Amino acid sequence: MSIHDETQKAWESASQKHVREYDELLNDAGTARLLPVEEAVLGDIVVGAEVVHPMSGHGIDDVALVRLGARRVRGVDYSPTAAASAQRRADELGVPCSYAVATLPATGLPDDCADIVYTGKGALIWVDDLDAWLAEMRRLLRPGGHLFIYEAHPLTPLWAWDTDRIRVREDRGYFQRTHVNDSFPAGGAVEHQRTLAETIMAITAANFEILHLAEHPDPFWRPAGMEAAAWNGQVPNAYSLLARDNA
Repeated sequence: MSIHDETQKAWESASQKHVREYDELLNDAGTARLLPVEEAVLGDIVVGAEVVHPMSGHGIDDVALVRLGARRVRGVDYSPTAAASAQRRADELGVPCSYAVATLPATGLPDDCADIVYTGKGALIWVDDLDAWLAEMRRLLRPGGHLFIYEAHPLTPLWAWDTDRIRVREDRGYFQRTHVNDSFPAGGAVEHQRTLAETIMAITAANFEILHLAEHPDPFWRPAGMEAAAWNGQVPNAYSLLARDNA
């Protein structure tokens, strides 16, 4: 079984959580907001925008985007379970969100169909060919459209979850290409590792103009009840980026 197949299998299994916890997620979606930094960076550009969300997962952020003023959100995920549960929630809430199953970078969506590509909270680490992914995102964007990323900092996978001190895991390195995920979804899923510089250079090479880039100390995800010294504000755990298509 290939790396891609292992990862897709792990995510399909993990996405059963969206079904088991359907009522809880439906309740969360009813009041969902993006993180304050996301709302601040997106600002008014989301108002009236058509948004595409690759790796849309449970779709809670899509409801939050509509709450911010998005006219429509189209999610794409390679887990049929994730896409189906997200669609059911959107239908129950009566929000203009729709979901398709596709294996990225190909989305199956038409050219120039989006004003914003939104990807957040653990997406790019599952992209093996960033150049191809960026080319597809540019194809979807109308001229002058925006790419928004809120993602785990590439240093984050290196931090051990020790509570007494910040420690770099000996089995991982900043310049490694991949590592096996051992938190969520686990199950043999393989994350793709690239430096922050590599990501920035790929985005600019794809003819995007970077408008905003910031690093953040707080992780966007913590296992319930867990604390770690690496989350105490001393080291980066996330970054936000907004870029504009220069076409």
